[in-house]
This record gives sequence, structure tokens and C-alpha cells, in this order.
Amino acid sequence: MDKTISEYTGKIPKKLLDDIEEYVTQKKIPQSKLKKIMEHTYEEFQNAKACPGESVGVISAESIGEPGTQMTLNTFHFAGVAEMNVTVGLPRIIEILDGRKIPGTPAMEIYLKNPYAKGDGIKDFALAVKETKFGELTLEFSISLVDAEIEAKLDKEKMKKLGITTGMIIPALAKKLKGFNVKDNKESIVMRSKAKEESLNEVYKAKESVKDVHIKGVKGISQVLPVRRGEEYIIITSGSNLAEVLQLEGVDALRTTTNNIHEIMNVLGIEAARQAIINEVYKVIENQGLNVDVRHIMLVADTMCYSGALKGITRYGVVSEKSSVLARASFETPIKHIINAAMVGEVDKLDSVVENVMLNQPVPVGTGIPQLIVKKK
Repeated sequence: MDKTISEYTGKIPKKLLDDIEEYVTQKKIPQSKLKKIMEHTYEEFQNAKACPGESVGVISAESIGEPGTQMTLNTFHFAGVAEMNVTVGLPRIIEILDGRKIPGTPAMEIYLKNPYAKGDGIKDFALAVKETKFGELTLEFSISLVDAEIEAKLDKEKMKKLGITTGMIIPALAKKLKGFNVKDNKESIVMRSKAKEESLNEVYKAKESVKDVHIKGVKGISQVLPVRRGEEYIIITSGSNLAEVLQLEGVDALRTTTNNIHEIMNVLGIEAARQAIINEVYKVIENQGLNVDVRHIMLVADTMCYSGALKGITRYGVVSEKSSVLARASFETPIKHIINAAMVGEVDKLDSVVENVMLNQPVPVGTGIPQLIVKKK
């Protein structure tokens, strides 16, 4: 490392020093200018730091909340594909910050390795990823009341296109329908009840349930759409199943992502979930043409993930873990919190902002933190 740059080790983060060194080497900047650059960077870095006692939480809340009022309330629809929508705008921000288990419109972006990334055989690969249910492979169903029998006429053309054989279908149906014998009838599949007498209601229920039997592809992915992004092709999906998709051959596991943050946490861990919250919120804000500093979003993501599990900013999530009774009561359901605290004799130390505002006391923020003691004469 250059001597002038190394003087600032420990004063400026290593990442910034590395970036400066790379820039200086590329542009061949002389030593006289480098000293000025380092002095200016150090000054900027000091100014960028939060002062002790700065109420970063309130500032972040304002900085995200104010542009949030200008967001649209819509979903984005992918043209040409039925049922393929993605929630954007304010509803998407709300579902991320609430920490919802399943998003309104789960979706994935599957990045691929060559040759698929160049577009070779990408259609076939996309069809192999899409979940195929038994109902999609049938032309019609008929029920025989006398024999308690269901007959499903097969769409042979579609089966050939998807590379599905009758041998793949029968075991899947037999596993689902325990009380039925399943047999191949060349152009159709016949499912007959093992019981001597089966009520019409039971047979009808069996016919409906058999339509959802998983035959091929990745469970949960209902639609696929290959699109070109820059120099490569990727697959956008409706529905999400990160764990299974990452195991597919030909998938670039390092870049493939989903908009289901709980799924990311379960598969890749809490740090990945934290980064996903930052990416998803930032993406929504950027798409709306708004500008929010990423540090505000980082603070929110840290608050949601600091306990080691993903918790939404709701009365059941982050708010329920506050140590102060009054702070919990100020959010929602105040009487419940106060009664529960009174029953166990909980003590409130009044350390934070909300409870001091409620009691009309100086707030421990900024100049409210240091205390001055004066000797009396």
C-alpha cells in the first residue's frame, strides 16, 4: 500500500482505503494530489459519522416514511403471462417491514450458467423448472357412480412436450390416493375405489384432490418467463422455492434470489436475510424514483434481524421485545401491556425516548444525554 494511504490505516475504513488505492493506481495520480485527496476523504468521513446521542431511529423513520407517502399502490404485471404479477410500491414495503411469512406475490430471479445464460435451450430448461400438476395433463375427467371409478383422459401431446410418461404419473397418483387402485388405460388413467361402497361425495373429493398432484418440476413455481438482462438470459418465476432451485444443475447459485425473505433466512441464514431486506426495500424505493440513503434502510434491517431471527416491525415482532413497558404500550394495545406489567411488578427505567416524552421529561437524545452538576455555595 502507498505510504500516504497507509498513514490513514485505522482512521478510515479499510474498504475506502482499498477503493482509493485502486482509483489512484488506475488514474496515475501524483503524490502531491494524493495527500489532498486523503485529507479531504478523512474530513468527509468524520462529517459522515453519527454524533453521540443522535436520534438515528427517528431520522430513519422520517426518511423512509416521508417518501413512502408518495408511493403508488399497484402491482406490476408481466405482459403475455397469465397470473404473473409482482407487488411493488407501498404494499411491498409494508409486507417487507411487517416481516410477513409469505409475500403477496412470491417470485424468483434464476440466474443461469452457460450454455443456458446465452439462451441455448433456455425454453426447455424453464419448462423443466415449472411445476406440472396432474390437472394440467388431462383433457377431461369422468366419474362412474356404479363402479366408484374416476377416469382421466390424458393430453398426450402436452406430455410429450414436457417429457412426461405414464410411468411417472401412476406412482404419484397411487401415493396420493391411498384408497384407490390406479391403472393405465393407454389413452387415459382409471382410478377405482378399493372399498365395496364409496359415497359419491368421497369420489368427487378424490377427483378434485388428484388435480393438484405434483408430477414434475419444482414445487411452488407456477409460471416461468425467460428474459434477457444485459448480455445474459435469466428466468423470472411466479412462486418461489429457493432450496430446490439452488440444487438444480445449470443454476448460478451465487446470484439466484427470491423476494421471500423468510425463505432466504431458512436457506442462507440471518445475514443473507438482512441483506435481502436492504436490497428489496432499496429496489422498491428506486423503482418509484425516490431517493433514500441506504444507511436508513440498513438501520431498519439491523433492527429486524439483531435477535438472530427475522422479526417484523409490529406489536408481535420488534415492539414486543422492548424493555420499557411504556414504549410497548405507546405502540398498540396499551391496556394489555400495562396490566401484564403490573401483574409481575415490572420496573421501567425510562432509558429511551418514547417513555420520557410520555412523562414530559428531558429526552435522552443529543444534549439531553450529558448532565451538569453544579456546586452550591
